[in-house]
Amino acid sequence: MNNFKKLMTSAISLSLVLGLTACGTPTDSSGAGSSTPTGEDGIKIAIVKQLDHASMDEIGDAVEAQLDLKSDELGIEITYKSFSGQDDSTVLGQIGAQIIADEYDAIIPIGTLAAQQMVVAAEATSTPVVFAAVSDPVTSGLTDIENVTGVSDALNTAFILDMMFAQNPDIKTVGLLYSTSQDNSIVPIADAKAYLDAKGISYLEKTGNTNDEIIAAVNSMLGQVDAVFTPTDNKVMAVAYTIGELMAESGIPYYTGADSFVRNGAFAASGVNYGDLGAKAADITLDVLTTGEVPTFHVMEGGIITVNTETATILGADYSVFAEMAGQVIEVITTEE
Repeated sequence: MNNFKKLMTSAISLSLVLGLTACGTPTDSSGAGSSTPTGEDGIKIAIVKQLDHASMDEIGDAVEAQLDLKSDELGIEITYKSFSGQDDSTVLGQIGAQIIADEYDAIIPIGTLAAQQMVVAAEATSTPVVFAAVSDPVTSGLTDIENVTGVSDALNTAFILDMMFAQNPDIKTVGLLYSTSQDNSIVPIADAKAYLDAKGISYLEKTGNTNDEIIAAVNSMLGQVDAVFTPTDNKVMAVAYTIGELMAESGIPYYTGADSFVRNGAFAASGVNYGDLGAKAADITLDVLTTGEVPTFHVMEGGIITVNTETATILGADYSVFAEMAGQVIEVITTEE
C-alpha cells in the first residue's frame, strides 16, 4: 500500500506544481489471460464482471468512465482492463490468478461470486479488492478482511412490496422468483416472506439455476399469481427479457430490485442507480490506493423507482401512485441489451 500511496501522491504533486494534465489510457477487453498494459508511472486496475448482462455492463461502464475522469483530474495514468467470468467460478478463479500474476494494483469485482473469487485470488498478495453490487456482503463472507471493501446495493424489499400493494391493493398471491445459487437473493426473499406473512398474503416460490429452469418456473406461475417479485438475482437477470415478456403478456406485474430488469421488460423496480454505484466503487478504489486505508463497505442509497411504460401499457396498469412514494420515478422502454 505504501508504494501505491507514494505513486499517487507524487503524481498529484507533480500535476499541481507543473500544471500538467495527463489523459488516462484505458484498455477495455474481456477474457482471462489476455495481455495487459503496464506502466511504471501509473496504476493498473482489473474490472471483473461476474457475467455479461445489463446491470453489470452498466456498472462496468460507469467504473471505466469514472477512472477516465479521475485520470484527467489527478494527472496520472490509470490503465484498466475488463474481464467477464461467464458466471463460472472456475473461469473467475483463472481470471483472478492471471490478475495477480500480472500484478494489478487493485481489483474491482462486480457481483457476489466475482467478489468471492477475487478475494481468494488476492489473499496471498493483499491486493486491494473493492467489490461492486454485492447485496449482502456479510452473508457473502466479504467483511472483516483487511484488503477488502466495496459498495453494496442492498435492497429495501419492504419498499418494493409496498409499491406492489399500492398499485394493486387486491393482490391475493405473490410469486417469488429467484435462484437458490445466488447469495444476493437469500435475505431479500426471506424479508419478502416475512412481509407477506405479516400481511396474511399467500406466496408461491419458484426457483431455477439455469435459463431453461427459470423460464419453466415462470411458465408454472402463470395463472396462479397476481404479481411477481425478484431481487437482484443474476441468474434470473440473464433471462430477464424473455420472462418479462411472458409475464407482461399474461397480465402479471413483475417487480424487481434493479432497473436493468425493467429495461428488459419487467414492470417496475426500486433500487440504486448503478451508474452512481460504479462511480463510487472507482472512487473508493483510488482512495484506497492513495491513502493505504481500507474503509468499511459503503451501502448505496436506493429509493429510485423505475417503470417500463411499454409494459405498463400492456398490463393496463396505472403507476401514478409511485410518484407519491419516491422522490424520483424514471420511465423507460424495453431494450434487449
